[in-house]
Amino acid sequence: MDTVSTPAGDARVTWHRARRARAVVALGHGAGGGIEARDLRALAAALPPRGWTVALVEQPWRVAGKKVAPAPKALDTAWTALWPALAEPGLPVVAGGRSAGARVACRTAEALGAVGVLALSFPLHPPGKPEKSRADELTGAGVPVLVLQGGRDPFGRPEEFPEGYEPVEVPYGDHGFAVPKSADLTQEGALSVITDAVLGWLEELPPLRE
Repeated sequence: MDTVSTPAGDARVTWHRARRARAVVALGHGAGGGIEARDLRALAAALPPRGWTVALVEQPWRVAGKKVAPAPKALDTAWTALWPALAEPGLPVVAGGRSAGARVACRTAEALGAVGVLALSFPLHPPGKPEKSRADELTGAGVPVLVLQGGRDPFGRPEEFPEGYEPVEVPYGDHGFAVPKSADLTQEGALSVITDAVLGWLEELPPLRE
């Protein structure tokens, strides 16, 4: 675990290293939780054995124990400041995260030199307010983007996304990829949809092909 100073305070990076890593997959958390999120934990377990180092990033507000995330500009500033620590292993970096973390990755990817963006539960719009779309953040990322979205995510259902950015749907999943017990897909199965899709995408990501 590394502590990294940023203009917004100290951030924290928890490394899950691959033995012979091909790239770093850097994942930030959402505005309502931390790196303990089920999808982030699943990726941190599944990717390193396949050759992808995972860096789970805690924004300064979370490290400081605050309950509410700051404005997007402050999140982008902190992410930009800690980027050299993510790139320090000398490997290509895939930027990503869940929810607000996905938005940060999209907004900063091109400027920071990310080779791709992994967007988990991208909040396409506030719940019940589809007119307040954030699709421009996805379409403006400037790098290849993979979106994974729960089938019943109130922040944007898979069919609402713009052409060319159609998500991999996690059936029955909500914004946290939780599935009802009554669904014909287990929670473990839902997480497997995520990890399998991400592994497949990384293997085919043009800058990372061997």
